[in-house]
Amino acid sequence: MELAQVRLLVTDFPACYRFYAHVLGLKPQSGAEEGPYEKFSPAVGSAGIALQDRSMMAGLLGELAEQASGHRSLVVLRVDDLDAYCARIVERGGVLAHGPAPMAERMRVAHLKDPEGNLVELQEWQLLRS
Repeated sequence: MELAQVRLLVTDFPACYRFYAHVLGLKPQSGAEEGPYEKFSPAVGSAGIALQDRSMMAGLLGELAEQASGHRSLVVLRVDDLDAYCARIVERGGVLAHGPAPMAERMRVAHLKDPEGNLVELQEWQLLRS
């Protein structure tokens, strides 16, 4: 397992984008100034900081928008076998809030909350087949 990113769930995406890109000087990967998602490349290492529109995560978790207002951040962990890892989590008493399920063309995810309600996303990237 490796830390992939810390993702901040934001309401005013453009303002947060400007802060991380222009005030802190982090390099955006795609230039999606209006969102709903952008990852900023770190100066060193592979993990980075990403922004995601808070309402997008609420929809994914099947929550109402007002429930999502408490979600401020998301710790993203990359795993090799999402299904096996989720099965171990459930065996240990963990409760999945979502997934495992596809999120993008080559990515599957699962979400759970820690005892304080902080969101954790588990990611599995699938290799391209030629």
